[in-house]
Amino acid sequence: MKTTVIEDNMKTTVIEAAVLMILVAVFAYPTVAKSQEPKDKLATIQPVPFTAVHLNDAFWAPRIETNRTVTIPYAFGKCEETGRVENFVRAAKKLRGETLEDDKVRGYSFDDTDIYKILEGASFGLSVKADPKMEEYLDGLIEKVAAAQEPDGYLYTARTINPEKPHGWAGKERWEKVRFLSHELYNMGHFYEAAVAHYLATGKKSMLNIATKNADLLCKEFRPGKNESWPGHQIIEMGLCKLYRATGEKRYLDLAKFFLDTRGPDGRTYDQSHKLVIDQEKGVGHAVRATYMYSGMADVATLTGDTRYVAAIDKIWENIVGTKLYITGGLGQPGGPEGFMEDYALGNNCYCETCAGIGNVYWNHRLFMLHGDAKYIDVLERALYNNVIDGVSLDGKRFFYPNTLSSSGTGRRPERSEWFGCACCPGNIARFIASVPGYQYATKGRDLYVNLYAAGKGELKVADKTVAITQETRYPWDGTVTMAVDLQGECSFAMKVRIPGWAQNTPVPSDLYRYRSQNTETATLELNGKPVAMTVDKGYVTLDRTWKKGDTVKLNLPMPIRRVIANEKVEADRGRVAVERGPMVFCAEWPDHNGKTHGLILPDNSKLTCEFREKMLGGIVVIQGKALMASWSDENQLLGKAEHDLFLIPYYAWAHRGKGEMDVWLARGEAAIKTMLGGQQKKK
Repeated sequence: MKTTVIEDNMKTTVIEAAVLMILVAVFAYPTVAKSQEPKDKLATIQPVPFTAVHLNDAFWAPRIETNRTVTIPYAFGKCEETGRVENFVRAAKKLRGETLEDDKVRGYSFDDTDIYKILEGASFGLSVKADPKMEEYLDGLIEKVAAAQEPDGYLYTARTINPEKPHGWAGKERWEKVRFLSHELYNMGHFYEAAVAHYLATGKKSMLNIATKNADLLCKEFRPGKNESWPGHQIIEMGLCKLYRATGEKRYLDLAKFFLDTRGPDGRTYDQSHKLVIDQEKGVGHAVRATYMYSGMADVATLTGDTRYVAAIDKIWENIVGTKLYITGGLGQPGGPEGFMEDYALGNNCYCETCAGIGNVYWNHRLFMLHGDAKYIDVLERALYNNVIDGVSLDGKRFFYPNTLSSSGTGRRPERSEWFGCACCPGNIARFIASVPGYQYATKGRDLYVNLYAAGKGELKVADKTVAITQETRYPWDGTVTMAVDLQGECSFAMKVRIPGWAQNTPVPSDLYRYRSQNTETATLELNGKPVAMTVDKGYVTLDRTWKKGDTVKLNLPMPIRRVIANEKVEADRGRVAVERGPMVFCAEWPDHNGKTHGLILPDNSKLTCEFREKMLGGIVVIQGKALMASWSDENQLLGKAEHDLFLIPYYAWAHRGKGEMDVWLARGEAAIKTMLGGQQKKK
């Protein structure tokens, strides 16, 4: 199917999301008896489903709609064009005994997941807005997947197409290389997540039945005394936990725990198998694998009550946020295996993969639900507004795999690409963007957490009553947020309003970064027009009262321009400064600086101002001021510096105007430029 055809199919009549919310509620877990219904063993906070939050703001709502109408159909089209869909057709023909003209296995062993992730994103889209034509396309695609599933439940086109000569990473026998590069279990983790999303969105079991058939096979194959292998690339742990929640089959949860407990302790740091998972203390290896595993540990801990997993991921979080987190919320250091290196080795020619940024959001959201501390939302928000959305272009059709903090306009991926041979990031973006509203609120008993700010309406259950919250705000460009409460009668509950770390003079919850100077203008809060005392606990101001319809809360978060300094142990950023405002990190890009940014010097005393440019890059705040521009000879000798106009844009908006230089960290003085030049000489 051509991309344009799918795009045309998306242009259908929209049914109100409220109707679909009812359908989701009706169809959620219909096969689970009350006695089987999964219950959390740890008393965690519960997220409010994204289907219950409807944004109408100028920042997220257009992105979510672009994802639904452009990115998802575009990605499906690419899967058709590149043969990923055809792999399922060929596998099905093989199972029917038909002769294939070409039985060579092409692509990567994990290419099936590109379809699974987009299926998940499309299902999320159906949860928000009905689209019969897209639903029909998904039905056809799921039929192709079902036809490619072997009779006992095995699903892996990289082997089924040619069992005698499967993909080179697969091994001669099933599961032979599951610890390394076969991705047999990784593929299924993504499939389970997609199957549950599709089931909850449509009430159809077509995809869920495929998932449970496969999971039943895995439960027979992977157990003590038989096959005790663990997945080389994690995510099946998360998928099995979702499948358990959807079906009530405890053996799926048991298998997720089994995969965690059998991992290590004599493997590789690359895939976090160097130690038992409960003994790990630092972020190591491939960052996507790592964050998926940490998220799976949180899920299993929540469902089993095993706090050893929580103790481990708490230690790992302290290490990563304290020594390995980029100012953009990205993960993945230079020289690392798409992942972690030594503490403080935060070079700006970094990886910061889009998938790792999404994994960072997943993990921090789960930690918030376990601990109820806003510091995890601070990290989540930083990753969300910077590293993650940098991974997709404003038009929804171009993608970054790594998200560097400094570019020369050449070398590894200096611009967003239409697609990749290893296309994990486009599919991940497609499934993630639709779910963003689900991070805005959370509840626990009579506590209502307001975590993120965006204009729109959320309907949630708190203290056994339905409460609607309507936000009005221009966030992230403006820090004024008005929240109106609507409910029938009265209800006593505690609204916990998050005060972001950046509004409390703390860019990240560690000493890895700090603001060069303290902001004396503090956040303020009003209830029904009257000031509220700002007592902040775990990042929240709590308003505990009996609420009624018409009550309003007004939050004012000052958004001055801030200069950020890195810990002195971060060699790459010594003598340098980053600029941010609110949750946004800014950068200098070549079109605004006569083609050059590497020579920029931003003195500490240079005054900076900001303004909103509605017609620039989809509508952005820009920062301006006076700087200096250094010049140097072909022999890398500093020649001098001259006054220069500084113009900064939000980091996520770069690379929309062609290839060229870009920098997040700017020199504060001549010394940092000389250090950079010295490094260039060493490279020669």
